[in-house]
Amino acid sequence: MKTYDWIVVGAGFTGAALAYELVKKGFSVLLLEQDTNFHNATHYSYGGLAFWSGTTPVTRQLCDEGIARYQILSQELNANIELRELDLLLTIPTDTDPKIAAASYAHFATPPKLLSVDEACEMEPLLNREAIAGALTVKHGHINPQKTVQAYIQAFLRAGGEMEFTQVQNLLTGVQTTTTTYHSANVVVCAGGFSRDLLKASGIPIKVYFTHAEMIETPPVEINLRTLVMPANLQRFQLEAESSKVDEVWNEPGNEPVAPILDAGAIQFLDGSLRLGQISRIITNPSAEVDSKKSERWLRQSIGEILPELANLPGTWHHCLVAFSSDRLPVIGTIPGYQGIYIFSGFSNPLVIVPPLAQRFANWVSGQEDEIISQWCSSVLIGGIS
Repeated sequence: MKTYDWIVVGAGFTGAALAYELVKKGFSVLLLEQDTNFHNATHYSYGGLAFWSGTTPVTRQLCDEGIARYQILSQELNANIELRELDLLLTIPTDTDPKIAAASYAHFATPPKLLSVDEACEMEPLLNREAIAGALTVKHGHINPQKTVQAYIQAFLRAGGEMEFTQVQNLLTGVQTTTTTYHSANVVVCAGGFSRDLLKASGIPIKVYFTHAEMIETPPVEINLRTLVMPANLQRFQLEAESSKVDEVWNEPGNEPVAPILDAGAIQFLDGSLRLGQISRIITNPSAEVDSKKSERWLRQSIGEILPELANLPGTWHHCLVAFSSDRLPVIGTIPGYQGIYIFSGFSNPLVIVPPLAQRFANWVSGQEDEIISQWCSSVLIGGIS
């Protein structure tokens, strides 16, 4: 049986980008994906590129590298990823002081500009002026995430990579799947929200977590949403921090350590379709059942308060898992005590920094020094392994 240099588990955005960068370095690479329909977090992503959002020297550097990478990515992958620039509107609720909301972004690389209610509604006429005290705005990148993943995969295959659709069950004695066992010198887990349970099934404890994310996807519509709308106070990050304080809670399926939250926002793609979201729910069982009708009502009501004309558009409720770490930094590198097993997961701002980090990771495993990867391997993973 063929032995590969690398097996990449998961063909979402992170896995596809990393598999492509590894095969570019001359490695033999097998990419494994369990879902033939790609109904993962990438599929239901807003597609936003927050190049402006770096808050530390390292994250600012990666955002800058992300800009440079995206500027050539369509040409390199020989595909249209629908890269564009949008106005991001961060809505401020009526019970919040706009100046305090603006001050909370002062440490970002490009702090958003504060807008009055009139200015916000001029920029986005679909806004309900009665629901906001103002808004923040900044230029925001955007791609079609599905087309970008497919572009990465097709470029990976053209470069000599191989791909199989199968579910991985164990990683310790070869990569065991539901159909066969594959062998490689190295395995990297890029399975997003499934990463924790996959590693746990192999007896490997690691502090990477997941939310159950819920959103509504519409078909192409005539309504024109000019901007990407999100709340200025994103509750998701607080939810992630609170729910990951006690790792032991995650060892029992079915726990719900914190209440779900809803960050009401919307984005329209170039074909006219919309994503409306999103609910983030912490249930420690990745296969947990969610009440779709109740969730959809909650989503439509909350969207309707901010963007009334979008509330009753035809659309379908969807659910996926979204990975995160306890400190909003990705979990990257070798897993101590398990030779040849790596992780590349837990991204809170994935679309911006995955392309440069995938490139850096591939260079690093090829023998090149990389301060960022080495730093995260030593700090994030030592803190992240039980």
